[in-house]
Amino acid sequence: MTQPVYRRVVVKVSGEALMGNNGFGIHQGTLERIAADLAASHALGVSIGTVVGGGNLVRGVTVSTQGVPRVTADMMGILATVMNALALESAIEKAGIPARAMSAVVMPEVCETYERRRALRHLEEGRIVVLAAGTGNPFFTTDTTAVLRAAELGAEAVLKATDVDGVYNADPKKDKNAARYERLSHQEAIERNLKVMDTTAFALARENRMPIIVFSIREKGAIAAVLRGKARSTIVSG
Repeated sequence: MTQPVYRRVVVKVSGEALMGNNGFGIHQGTLERIAADLAASHALGVSIGTVVGGGNLVRGVTVSTQGVPRVTADMMGILATVMNALALESAIEKAGIPARAMSAVVMPEVCETYERRRALRHLEEGRIVVLAAGTGNPFFTTDTTAVLRAAELGAEAVLKATDVDGVYNADPKKDKNAARYERLSHQEAIERNLKVMDTTAFALARENRMPIIVFSIREKGAIAAVLRGKARSTIVSG
């Protein structure tokens, strides 16, 4: 299959994915590989929004266990996503595709403020939109943000980039007999308490009939492979 399966998608890239094999921060080679993959996917004729996490810099839940109020800790994590978005925006443009970082928290000196119609215009004009600052609110994950933005922007699917090639019935890093699901429904993912995304994200996807494709981002060309229907993955839909 050479034609893309979807024409508009939101790709969720975790902050941890940007670390590469480092324990913290942004690994430049990994950042550039992911940006090149996004650029190649865009070249297929696919309209792309990207939601980026911040766990490589600050994870709000972790910070809150150290005595910082949860709301404050989550806002720290939100700021971390903006830093990652700026880095990804720069790397995508270096790869030859115009990009625009947009933040759900107003910071005009840093990047554009997210507004649905403006984001749609960027997509229609051929830019990759890098969506930062989550929903702009504490207590909501960037997984939920990815599904929300996909619904708002008319995307056909959410591509959830992880470090494993799909959803398993056990942790494949700990259990060699873990089996990968080919397909799941949103309801099954919720009932089985699968941890690949939070329950709010799955519930929102179910309500909007939004497919979620879970795949590994570790290989070169992984996003384009998903779009061509050639990647090992799990499809969560219906």
